[in-house]
Amino acid sequence: MPAGPSEQLCIFDASSDPSFVVADLLSQAEHGPDSQVVGVFVAPSGGHDFLTKVRQEFEQQVAKLSRRDITKQALSKSFVIIVDSLDAAMSFSNGYGPEHLVVQAANPEAYLERVVNAGSVFMGAFAPESCGDYASGTNHCLPTSGYARQFGGVSTDTYLKYITVQKLTPAGLKRVGPHVEVIADVEELEAHRTNAVTIRLAKIGRELTWLEKLAGLCSFC
Repeated sequence: MPAGPSEQLCIFDASSDPSFVVADLLSQAEHGPDSQVVGVFVAPSGGHDFLTKVRQEFEQQVAKLSRRDITKQALSKSFVIIVDSLDAAMSFSNGYGPEHLVVQAANPEAYLERVVNAGSVFMGAFAPESCGDYASGTNHCLPTSGYARQFGGVSTDTYLKYITVQKLTPAGLKRVGPHVEVIADVEELEAHRTNAVTIRLAKIGRELTWLEKLAGLCSFC
């Protein structure tokens, strides 16, 4: 599973607490200068006054951090965007595929229903990402750099080995076999087609014909 620089995407709206929003974003920005945090502000009617409060919170909280120099470097490549709807917020989030997705907007469950790509989701105003790192039971090893579009976080499934098993009946092979023959022929893999499938279909055809005749005699009787 790919894992690189830390990242967080926080969705918030005018009902959110600006200090909580900023605190969550900074909790990832302080990881390193290559970290990235993104705020998605859902504001159907603008909300620039609210963003002023968010900006003030950034200034106040960053100034108090022991790792403020590192945090400022991360913030230089971070940003906040304004969208006008839940749909737009989730469209951006799913395209971004964040390592950590924090939803501090009103009715966070409505957003959760639309999550397609995210390493781990933190719901509501009182679920800081730090709890996922240290105490709430979810795994800390998560995909970054957009790899949440293809991978999930480390889980018990990561340590399991899967063995697939297939068993076909003669009737089953008669149904799928011709399709296998066509694909094998396109790939010019003669042994896949003739030696493995066609030879069996020839035998199955004779046997099924005999069985079908038998079934016909029984129905006649």
